[in-house]
Amino acid sequence: MKINMSFPATGCQKLIDIADELKVRPFYEKRMGQEVEADTLGDEFKGYVMRITGGNDKQGFPMKQGVLTNGRVRLLLAKGHSCYRPRRDGERKRKSVRGCIVDGNLAVLSMAIVKKGEAEIPGLTDNTIPRRLGPKRASKIRKLFNLTKEDDVCQYVIKRPLPLKDGKKQKFAAPKVQRLVTPVMLQRKRHRLALKRRRGEKNRLAAAEFAKILAQRQKEAKEAKELKRKRSASLRESKRSVSSQ
Repeated sequence: MKINMSFPATGCQKLIDIADELKVRPFYEKRMGQEVEADTLGDEFKGYVMRITGGNDKQGFPMKQGVLTNGRVRLLLAKGHSCYRPRRDGERKRKSVRGCIVDGNLAVLSMAIVKKGEAEIPGLTDNTIPRRLGPKRASKIRKLFNLTKEDDVCQYVIKRPLPLKDGKKQKFAAPKVQRLVTPVMLQRKRHRLALKRRRGEKNRLAAAEFAKILAQRQKEAKEAKELKRKRSASLRESKRSVSSQ
């Protein structure tokens, strides 16, 4: 079985091949997310504690968190589920996945170092890979450099050097700072609020005009109805007078 180890503190990862099954047997019947001591892997791993993050079986099917079995099952997966990427909106598909319990049928077991031991592991804990990209959001840049609201965040953006061309000056690529409060943004916000106020005022005037017209129409309808009633009453009175003569 191969074990893919990662150390988040340095950003390194290393794949080791373990032929002796006795060394990996303590990981059997453990679930994804559990923390296991790695002393059985060798003397250099003494004191290390690792968390099981996943794995693949010999046919390439991945482990899925929450499937409490050590075998393979077929699940109907949709958008938002792990081990599946929909190609169309609303698409669902029945896919084969392996349960979250470790057994001997795995080809690769992925683990992350939670606690570092006494000895250094070559290529994993003795080297540090710098992050390629820095923070992009204004609040996160302020938090990283402990800035105040008065400091210019754009001066502290972490730039990435571009490949150097022959005879050309070194160029850098910097991300656009997100959620940055600028005078232009405040002006646009004021404009949006002004438009909203104008719409509200226009709607209030239109509602008042409509209520005025509606009251006028109701008054006219009431007067017409009253006039019709008077005419019908006078007509009945005239007919009654004619019949009595």
